[in-house]
Amino acid sequence: MNHLTDQEIINSVKRGNAADFSLLIDRYKDKAFSMLRRMLKNSLDAEEALQDAFLKAFYGLNNFHGDSQFSTWLYKITYNCALSMIASKKRKIEMEMTSIDEHFELGNFDNEIYSTSESANDFIYKMIDKLPIRNAIVLILFYIDGLSLNEISSVLDSSLVNTKVLLHRSRIALRNLLLRHNYLPEKR
Repeated sequence: MNHLTDQEIINSVKRGNAADFSLLIDRYKDKAFSMLRRMLKNSLDAEEALQDAFLKAFYGLNNFHGDSQFSTWLYKITYNCALSMIASKKRKIEMEMTSIDEHFELGNFDNEIYSTSESANDFIYKMIDKLPIRNAIVLILFYIDGLSLNEISSVLDSSLVNTKVLLHRSRIALRNLLLRHNYLPEKR
């Protein structure tokens, strides 16, 4: 059954074979969970948001008309579930967002990142986690998950131009963060 396309599985689910939705879950759960874990910085919250996202996708499947890829549609639902959870948590603890400059002040956390990083990639992922959520998510979707700029703009519900600008600014923010922490790539 894994050789079926997303659209074939969706058509099967729409015809009443609800159990076939598990094929889509198996296909996308790892990438969606990875994105949520990076956004929410907590595995338990990521699991809860992932379940919520798949439930919303299942019950909203009749609204999916194939205008975009299923994965893009699911990422958008997943991203919005994460944003809802973040907003809910922020309301509960009544925190205000910090500016990017304040957000980059890591202080003693610096040494922990260096000491716990096993590789250059691990270190870079930890630095991405320090970026504001929108900056981190655009880098993850583009470089790690391999989504196109059109797909990312759909997920983020922004124009293509704004997505390109966000990706550009995110690259600069990551570069500046890495330079501030004296990161030098490994020489091969």
